[in-house]
Amino acid sequence: MTEFGSDELASDISAANMAANGAADRAADVMKKPVALIGMMGAGKSAIGKLAAAVLGLEFVDADKEIEAAADATIPEIFERHGEEHFRDGERRVIARLIDSGPIVLATGGGAYMDEETRAMLRERAITIWLRADFDVLWRRVSRRSHRPLLKTEDPKATLAGLIEARYPTYSMADIIVDSDDAPKGETARRLIEALERYLGTELPRAADLDGDDE
Repeated sequence: MTEFGSDELASDISAANMAANGAADRAADVMKKPVALIGMMGAGKSAIGKLAAAVLGLEFVDADKEIEAAADATIPEIFERHGEEHFRDGERRVIARLIDSGPIVLATGGGAYMDEETRAMLRERAITIWLRADFDVLWRRVSRRSHRPLLKTEDPKATLAGLIEARYPTYSMADIIVDSDDAPKGETARRLIEALERYLGTELPRAADLDGDDE
């Protein structure tokens, strides 16, 4: 026996799915290129990227996870076994494959945009967005975890400050800059989408709502 209201509910769900898929298709048509998020470790590229991708109905891809899957090893393990140069070579190849897959939201590692070849590729074939965060915000976030290979030094605070000084002038070459601060994730994702719309000169269709009160 069919439960009361189940047909109507199924119809509503189907209509919602069709609307979301349509919004995703329209967003892909407008954007043409993938969105590549750049910035320091702890800037929120994965967390904010996932939210923005969900709202736009686009696929979210984390380049670091794709690299780990391709290498069958964690990034710290790759650094330890083969060194940073080997890692950057593999990272470049993985990113090249990902940005050719169509309009997606791609989170890149903190050092990816510092590689000249990778940077040139991203600037040509993607819309680059720098999630800019200051030292205090980054330190609060990265100090909670111990898996950052570049911070495994005698003075990780000084190392982080040095990375900021070295990288921020290059990050500033991104197409779009969005501040990542202590605001809720949903608010930062909203800033990102609005900045992307200003860059494109058009409003992007939404496949989902965005809750600005997310922590």
